[in-house]
Amino acid sequence: MNAPRLVVAAPRGRSGKTTVAIGLVAALAARGLTVQPYKKGPDYIDAGWLGEAAGRPCRNLDLFMMSADAALSAFRRGMAGAEVAVVEGAMGLYDGVDLEGTGSTAQLARLLSAPILLVVDATRMTRSVAALVGGFQHFESGVDVAGVVLNNVARPRHEEMLVRSIEHYCGIPVLGCIPRDEFLAIPDRHLGLVPVGEERRLARVIEKARTMAVERLNLEQILGIARSAPEMPSGEVVPLAARVGSARIAVLRDRVFTFYYPENLEALEEAGASLQYVDSLADPTLPEVDGLYIGGGFPELFMDQLEANGSLRRDIRQRIEVGLPVYAECAGLIYLSRRVRWQGRSSEMVGALPCEIEMTGKPQGHGYAVAEVVEDTPFFRSGDRLNGHEFHNTRVSMLDGGTARFAYRLRRGSGMDADHNDGLMVGSVLAAYTHLHASGAPGWAEGFVATAASYQRRRQSSGDGR
Repeated sequence: MNAPRLVVAAPRGRSGKTTVAIGLVAALAARGLTVQPYKKGPDYIDAGWLGEAAGRPCRNLDLFMMSADAALSAFRRGMAGAEVAVVEGAMGLYDGVDLEGTGSTAQLARLLSAPILLVVDATRMTRSVAALVGGFQHFESGVDVAGVVLNNVARPRHEEMLVRSIEHYCGIPVLGCIPRDEFLAIPDRHLGLVPVGEERRLARVIEKARTMAVERLNLEQILGIARSAPEMPSGEVVPLAARVGSARIAVLRDRVFTFYYPENLEALEEAGASLQYVDSLADPTLPEVDGLYIGGGFPELFMDQLEANGSLRRDIRQRIEVGLPVYAECAGLIYLSRRVRWQGRSSEMVGALPCEIEMTGKPQGHGYAVAEVVEDTPFFRSGDRLNGHEFHNTRVSMLDGGTARFAYRLRRGSGMDADHNDGLMVGSVLAAYTHLHASGAPGWAEGFVATAASYQRRRQSSGDGR
């Protein structure tokens, strides 16, 4: 597989790599190339912007949540029909989960045999930039830092000194110099960038990033570096799930609920699900379905609108009361609770879970998670190990312990309480703060579809068309 590819990385977070990656993807797509974007790590939001810039879904590559073989399969899956791949890194190039840098962007670049475009924030720096770039070139073997983009360049004299220093001491080209420009900043909030589904300035921001890339980056040379990547080992796209039956599963997907990995949806379809998308703000009821999937997002920003759509909330609660299987992550957990409280306001939610949710001013869980399944669920079996991540500023409150059970105990991560429990179970509902990727949660899709198919058969035998 000789896919042209490169990794956009940086010495540290907030160096400008996301803006560069978005601009590069948009500029190459505008040239008529079919660009497949990838995001290293579990992040949904950067991936959403990259996908919007490319005009095709961005995929995540994460060596904590998935094995190396699964990551290679995910890369191959994404490249179907694509001409070039752009992978945005995470944090600093060598930052991982331990001293050895496990799961780092550098490790992923080695796995993909991909050259690296290093984005450096040049603020208040001249000749020292060569020492920094040289350190990143040689810190680990097998890492190909092939070019540099300089961000926050002050003036022509500053640019000249930076470029000459890197090209003289490091022997690699500077492929772009971006001046300070506050309008290139993508809007963000407490847990990162604003999701594309919410941002009304989306087209304008991406167009400005594209214009920046066209005017400030050497696209021809960058493309040449991507095309110089060595041939990857041959391999197949491994199926995400085995077909276990046939069922209809509703997915809440709208401005509120935006966090879904493409592979999770594809895994459900491979297992036999027909997916039907529902707008939590506009649709009055669920369609005739056998299961419900509610992903992540920022429901606290839409709490009044969610409360206003009382007919959908009531319909979901009534379906759950008669056994509708539901899998919910983070924002889905919030939506299924009795009430959410934030900044002195509160709004009624579905009421299917015996708890309330408080929005806090700081992260309550943020990072990778390892969950041990401690009780059988419709989706997993006791003893299963799940690799995922947490991403929330909320906490569970007023939990009625008499009517709820926990499916997970986190061996890594925060969870819902001081004992690091997560995965609240009520009937056929499993709601957790832990986000899962189908590649790191084997059996999830099959379990969900099989449970939904069983629910469908019970309904049909009882004569209940809903």
